[in-house]
Amino acid sequence: MELMIKKLAKESGLVIPKPKAKAEFKIKGMGMRRNEEALIYRIPSHSTKAQYYEKGVTINEFEKAHQRLVNTGFFTRTWFNENLKACAKEGGCNFTTISGVFEILGIAEYSQKATYKYLT
Repeated sequence: MELMIKKLAKESGLVIPKPKAKAEFKIKGMGMRRNEEALIYRIPSHSTKAQYYEKGVTINEFEKAHQRLVNTGFFTRTWFNENLKACAKEGGCNFTTISGVFEILGIAEYSQKATYKYLT
């Protein structure tokens, strides 16, 4: 998973698919979040002070989410909120970012509200 995330991080400007987003969330590259290496992405700002905000998901968080997806066949917001608390605390959009990255990688698809299923 780490190599796939790092390769994807080189696609600066790539739009992350999200089922209900009203604006584009775009990959920026690799950086640091929660003292770990992370995929950084930009989200539109509703403030006049800045054009966008930056958030990120760590490699470790992607690894845990991927293990959950593969082991159970699903990745849900409930599991995300309970098991990736620091990531969830930064923002709920991190759930759809992880899921959107999984969609880009061809390993998951949106199934129903707050649920992505594993593509075997």
